[in-house]
Amino acid sequence: MSTRAWEGLTIPEPGTFDVDVAHTRVGFMAKHMMVTKVRGRFGDFKGSVTIGENPLDSSAELTIQTASIDTGSTDRDNHLRSEDFLAVDKFPELTFRTTRVVSHSDEDFVVVGDLTIREVTKEVTLKVEYGGAGTNPWGAEIFGFSIETEIDREEFGLTWNVALETGGVLVSKKVKIEVEGQAARRA
Repeated sequence: MSTRAWEGLTIPEPGTFDVDVAHTRVGFMAKHMMVTKVRGRFGDFKGSVTIGENPLDSSAELTIQTASIDTGSTDRDNHLRSEDFLAVDKFPELTFRTTRVVSHSDEDFVVVGDLTIREVTKEVTLKVEYGGAGTNPWGAEIFGFSIETEIDREEFGLTWNVALETGGVLVSKKVKIEVEGQAARRA
């Protein structure tokens, strides 16, 4: 394993790492009827992280296939794929690309980047927790990470909703995005 010490952390040497799809979950959570949290995930995605000589110059990108959305309910998933939400026929991908690392404290980093949904690009801020580096049983250099952010889906054109008789709406405007995963050094 090629690692180095940096500000109290053991981090990989510079290079490009591919997101390990088998060990990564790209998930989200929205409220339903203002009382229930509904969780889902995307199953088809690819991404990479390039660790810079100065780790604060590192970058990342992620591309998600919108049709791979899965909330455990066929009817709900089909609705989310429709024109009311992701419009997967017109917009088959969501993308994220970092623009800068803003700060860090121990293993916690603040990263800013551009998120594109339905051809609308907005700057979002991610809380990134570095999980450490190691070598897997097959000799590949890996590192782990956890990412959280929250977006207002309506800012990306996902405005469908239904007002409830009791007040509130069927689907929350706020959506939490959660990514747990690891990346392996590109061969």
